[in-house]
Amino acid sequence: MALFRSLGRVSRAAAARFSKNSVRSCSSQAPPLILGSRRFCDALGRPSGSRHSCRHFCSAVPPIFLEDLDVERRDPQGGLDAALNSVVKIFTVSSSPNYVLPWQKKPLRELTGSGFAISDRRILTNAHVVADHSYVMVRKHGSAVKFRAKVQAVGHECDLALLRVDDDDFWEGIEPLELGDIPFLQDSVATVGYPQGGDNICVTRGVVSRVEPVQYIHGGSHLIAIQIDAAVNPGNSGGPAMYNNTVVGVVFQNLSNAENVGYIIPVPVIKHFLSDVEERGRYIGFCGLGLVCQSTENKQLRDHLKMDSKKTGVLVSKVYPLTEVSNYIKKDDVLLAFDGVLIANDGSVTFRNRERISFVHLVTMKREGESAALRVLRDGKEINFNVKLAPVKPLVPNHQFERLPSYYIFAGLVFVPLTLPYLHEYGDDWYNASPRRLCDRTFSKMPKKPGEQFVIMSQVLIDDINAGYERLAELQVKQVNGEKIVNLQHLRRLVEGCKEPYIRFDLDDGRVIVLKYESAKEASLRILQNHRISSPVSTDLLEADKEEESSDDAEQEGTL
Repeated sequence: MALFRSLGRVSRAAAARFSKNSVRSCSSQAPPLILGSRRFCDALGRPSGSRHSCRHFCSAVPPIFLEDLDVERRDPQGGLDAALNSVVKIFTVSSSPNYVLPWQKKPLRELTGSGFAISDRRILTNAHVVADHSYVMVRKHGSAVKFRAKVQAVGHECDLALLRVDDDDFWEGIEPLELGDIPFLQDSVATVGYPQGGDNICVTRGVVSRVEPVQYIHGGSHLIAIQIDAAVNPGNSGGPAMYNNTVVGVVFQNLSNAENVGYIIPVPVIKHFLSDVEERGRYIGFCGLGLVCQSTENKQLRDHLKMDSKKTGVLVSKVYPLTEVSNYIKKDDVLLAFDGVLIANDGSVTFRNRERISFVHLVTMKREGESAALRVLRDGKEINFNVKLAPVKPLVPNHQFERLPSYYIFAGLVFVPLTLPYLHEYGDDWYNASPRRLCDRTFSKMPKKPGEQFVIMSQVLIDDINAGYERLAELQVKQVNGEKIVNLQHLRRLVEGCKEPYIRFDLDDGRVIVLKYESAKEASLRILQNHRISSPVSTDLLEADKEEESSDDAEQEGTL
């Protein structure tokens, strides 16, 4: 399976985000090709078709930066001069959570990426460039001064972030770039940024190879992206892709084990992110239907579903609870059209001139609260529904940036909600290295109740009180004293409110843990001291307690 990789974060742990066979760090990859073939040959005064063309020349010489060329600059496409006055280098100091030891954080690390100025004195970059940030600075092209930047908004699903710089000196000479549209196949684009291999700005050129939904490795979502054959490398992340003096995308990832296969975030996704922030004050997310669909390319299946030769669509094989669409759509319905756009038997819809794209793209471009017209076939009859859409939240979160992990420790038993970042702690090959049972549940389970979590016992801090239970780690916790748990906070309250002499935990696979309650409470303090753990409860659970207390006080005052 092809491997994607993010370009802006040079650390191994941060790059290993999502993808079945895994996302790998690019920190040790080859240096970038700095100039595209046509521009480089123009600069040297050589014809691009000669035997000294840039394609061969760039592979034989080290990177050449714009500042090193004492030649007249020519820009056949236009827009690069404006880009050079807009693109900035971003310096991030970040510290990621430690999901193995959730009461700790990992050491600080320094990362670099790219970004560019847009309207209203804002800087657009990738979310993975500033994820888990502690401090962010930016530097303009041609300047030696770094300016403090603040993160205004982050959309991890779409891998985009907005920065603001309050210092007026920074904005002198900055030219905001304008957003264009999705380029067509074979259109030539130029990417501008600060990849590894040097400290100065550099430009690469390539052509648009395809436009289709791909997996965004940082946030784990499937959104439309543009594939280009420009050489993009770590550090390019967040830089603009230019065409006809406008931005047509933001560089964000490339394909491992392939040469010059990069991806840029297209303008529709960028505008969706920006409109959320501008109109609602924060990033909301991208909508989903909450359906799992199957193609109907087999004629016998279509006959069984009573689809005549003029009808096309996809079979609904699963409907997620807690979604608006679950009130209308049933299993074995055939989804024929979305907002009047016919869906083919393979799940694709028409897209521009002679191109096709998954109908999921139409869903993701909807804003939260907007309605969609669905036409379905049920028992041979067509039915129309209008459904309000919203982002769909999985049972196991794909990411947990800008927040510390939740945990609860009792008698040395460490309880945590399962998240994808927890599985990423198993390394680059986490899909094969992590417990198979947990991996399968990650991609197949959806919440059935509001606030539901998949709680596991991640490890046992060994002590006399829990000796013999250490092999039961990494199993799901289902019940406490016979009561089914909903989430980690519910488990904690059941434990702390126990009135029985013994406390019993029922785990997955029929396994059981039983402890003398009072002895376990006494051992808890000793175990925390031995392992230098300051609190048995994570900060978010304690804050939830305070919020509930404040809410209860407000209700009592209202009653009085």
